[in-house]
Parts: sequence; C-alpha cells; structure tokens
Amino acid sequence: MIIGLLLLILTVGVYLISKQVYVLSSKMYVSPLIITPLLIISFLLITGISYDSYNAGGQWLTQLLQPATVAFAIPLHKNFKVLKKHAAEIAAGVLSGSVIAVVSSVFLAKWLHLSSDLTTSLVPRSVTTPIAMSISQSIGGVPNITAVFVILTGILGTLMGPSVLRLFRIDNEIARGVSLGTAAHGTGTSKAFELSSLTGTISSIAMILTALFTLGVTPGLLAVFLH
Repeated sequence: MIIGLLLLILTVGVYLISKQVYVLSSKMYVSPLIITPLLIISFLLITGISYDSYNAGGQWLTQLLQPATVAFAIPLHKNFKVLKKHAAEIAAGVLSGSVIAVVSSVFLAKWLHLSSDLTTSLVPRSVTTPIAMSISQSIGGVPNITAVFVILTGILGTLMGPSVLRLFRIDNEIARGVSLGTAAHGTGTSKAFELSSLTGTISSIAMILTALFTLGVTPGLLAVFLH
C-alpha cells in the first residue's frame, strides 16, 4: 500500500511538471497525456514494479474519472442557451460521429484480423474511459484493453484534431466542439477548452452524448457487421 501511495504521488508529480512544460511550449508532443504514461511505464519497466503494485495507488485516479466527468455540467449550465439553440445540429453531428466510430472500429478490426474479444474491446474507443469500459464489458470485450484503446484514440484525436480542423477550415465553435468531443472524448474536450470556453462546452456535451448514443447503437451495429 505504501508503494502504491508513493507511485500515486510520483504520477501526479510527473503530470504537473509535464503540464507546466506543455503550457510553456504549447507543443502537443510534450502533452502530459503523452509524457506522463511514457515516463511512468518506463519507470515501472526499469524498476520491475508490477502493474498491480502501481494500481494499488493508481486506482484512485481512475475513481476520480467519474466525478471529473460530472464536473463538465458546470460549463454546460453556463452556456445552456447556446446549447438549446443548436441542440438539433449537435445531436445530429454526434449521432453520425458515434455510428461512424463504431463501424470504422469494426472494419479496422476485420482488416487487422483481430479476435472477437479484441474487436468488441476496440468498438467503444471514442467514449470516455469509465463508460467505455462498461460498454466493453456488456458486449463481451475486455475492459482493460478497451481503456488502452480509449487512451490511444484520445491522444491521436488531440494530436491530429486541430490540424484537421485547420485543413478543412472549420472555425465554427459548435462544429469544433462536436468534432473534438465526439472523436476524442475527455482528451479532446481538454483541447477544446484551450480553443475557447464555448468550444469546450460543446465538446463536453458531445462527449456525453457520444457515450449515450454509442451505448444505444453498438449492439445493433455489431449484430449487423459481425454476423
């Protein structure tokens, strides 16, 4: 337990330091979401500390994901009028993105010749971690593997998202928020708040809707594309 607590403190410390570096440089490749896991994994490999020992303390960070997600309700309340005005566009965009995410995951899994377990673990990759793990478990996936896919999706979405938005000249805050929140869940939402408060708020609601829509459409889409 003591080792787990020390590793928890180490993780938080590495994150805070890397965040300061990111703020000063504004370069995505030094994002704490990339640097922190790389340094922690390297440390565990070098020292030979097991994942179970690390997770004795790290599990508390995982537990904080759920209240952190609920905290997004604050900016939603502040921008309620804007959300109400564009509700139809946001819902349509998120639903389309959710369906595309599930279908593309299935085709990617088939292209890579992944097993059924890995396929169902990959499908909820665009949903925020705690909900994605629950969806994965309900459809026969492996939640821990799903968490890895979710993290990779979030990192790639955050790295590539701003460039894609610039490439297609998407400067509307609603469209940006929907894109980042739907494609890259909480990580994309974090990036969206860097662009503007409204973009981050839209991304927050997009992230939540993505979880709901994915939960609703996944069983049906899997039945169509996997059988």
